[in-house]
Amino acid sequence: MKTKFLIIRFSSIGDIVLTSPVVRCLKKQLPDTEIHFLTKRKNADLLKGSPYIDKIQLLDESLRDTVRRLKTEHYDFVIDLQNNVRSLRVKRGVKAKSYSLNKLNIRKFLLTFLKFHGMPLAHVADRNLQTLRAFNIRDDRKGLDYFIPEEDEFRPDLLPGSFRNGYVAVVLGGTYATKRIPAEKLKALISQTQFRFVLLGGQSESGAAAQILSWNTGNVMDFTGKLRINQSASLVKNARVVVSNDTGLMHVAAAFRKKILSVWGNTSPELGMYPYLPGAGSEMLEVKGLSCRPCSKLGYPECPRKHFRCMNDLPENRIVDWVKREF
Repeated sequence: MKTKFLIIRFSSIGDIVLTSPVVRCLKKQLPDTEIHFLTKRKNADLLKGSPYIDKIQLLDESLRDTVRRLKTEHYDFVIDLQNNVRSLRVKRGVKAKSYSLNKLNIRKFLLTFLKFHGMPLAHVADRNLQTLRAFNIRDDRKGLDYFIPEEDEFRPDLLPGSFRNGYVAVVLGGTYATKRIPAEKLKALISQTQFRFVLLGGQSESGAAAQILSWNTGNVMDFTGKLRINQSASLVKNARVVVSNDTGLMHVAAAFRKKILSVWGNTSPELGMYPYLPGAGSEMLEVKGLSCRPCSKLGYPECPRKHFRCMNDLPENRIVDWVKREF
């Protein structure tokens, strides 16, 4: 009989991608294992291509209904990588032995509010894997996975011919404004070079994309708010290099071992969410030495100090130089 695992991670895009080493290592190293993954319905597309997940369980509107359904699966173990009140209720309901991620919330609070630098050096992906220690699962050092079903691939022939020879994927997306790259910081890169650029993000980034298109450089295609997540991931996969702020597609790019210039605003790589084993040549760009940074582990609608120096002080020439070197 197979050993049955339930892995829990409700959201968000990047956090779910960072669970992929857990899923892969568990499936490949523990014989006769059946893996179910519980997530929000809107995030199911992130997982549906994985060969290591046997069943995607969706979080219902009613948590009680979700737990009732999960109880019928008779899990042997729960790996809780969400570790919040809702996942606690799931664990209590299914009554299986569980192992949970230590989210280090106190240390994150001390860093973001008191600037006490006590975070461990371990990446979140490594800390996710530590939940499997009881099963003698080792880190295979193969990084992140991201699988795109064939029907979700963005067809290269839909791009103009000049873009098929190589383009820079510029990820504008981000839930919070203080994590997003201001459009002006990309002006030198886009208007003073001959590269082709693909803009990616959600509907909330359409304003920044419109500003970039208003420069009339003729070397930009805007896909913000126009694609499903796997289509955006496909464009990231096929990009020559990726410029991204701290957001989910940054981790998708790392899963494809892309060269990434990650640009950091109010958050910090110190929180353990930097690109995990990306392509050679990847770099992180941040304004160091600001007493107010990091101001949050997530972000804000606007800079709490009103100056937004973490992004406004970024040297644009560093972005240009990196793309010229790594393209």
